[in-house]
Amino acid sequence: MTAGLSTPRLAELAGRETPPAPSAAPAAPAERCELCAEPLPDVHRHLLDMADGDPLCACAACTVLFSGDAAGGRHYRLVPDERRELAGFRLDGPLWAGLGIPVDLAFFSVAGSGEVTARYPSPAGALHASVHADSWRRLTEANPALAELRPDVEALVVHRARGAAEHWILPVDDCYRLTALLREHWAGFAGGDAVWKRIDRFFEELKGEK
Repeated sequence: MTAGLSTPRLAELAGRETPPAPSAAPAAPAERCELCAEPLPDVHRHLLDMADGDPLCACAACTVLFSGDAAGGRHYRLVPDERRELAGFRLDGPLWAGLGIPVDLAFFSVAGSGEVTARYPSPAGALHASVHADSWRRLTEANPALAELRPDVEALVVHRARGAAEHWILPVDDCYRLTALLREHWAGFAGGDAVWKRIDRFFEELKGEK
């Protein structure tokens, strides 16, 4: 190369246009904290917006800010990241029937007021139903671990379909993830084989993370 001449200058002297630099593929937009707009890593925590029940992505700083039990007041609650499999969970036919859920996959959350709500899949999408207080009391008496369920931000997840016996206390953001999986892959009246395979994989992955 001639000393003192840059590559673009050499191209100009040779009577050629400088070849354009290859264009880079546009970067995927980074996910951001929904409180302060800080870019987020792939793995991050969530806050529950108590006004509308939606989980919000949160950066490390906002997670610390809302980590105290009363830090978020009535507006935001930090969603825990602990997952607990309930070994030896007692849920026979009469107990399940008392909960009034017409399918064998559901998750149950307890509000601060004590009201219990069940969510479960159907051909029309996810449905909500209130659970009778006496039915929940009987289930809690049979399974004292349910007394540790954190209101609003954790849920009991039950999967009894197709011979499964999965019983977990999960953060509600995991429940939203499971709901999204059902919504994406559910087909026909009973869901179809593909969605149940994905549900089985969901619980296998939970066990792999323990």
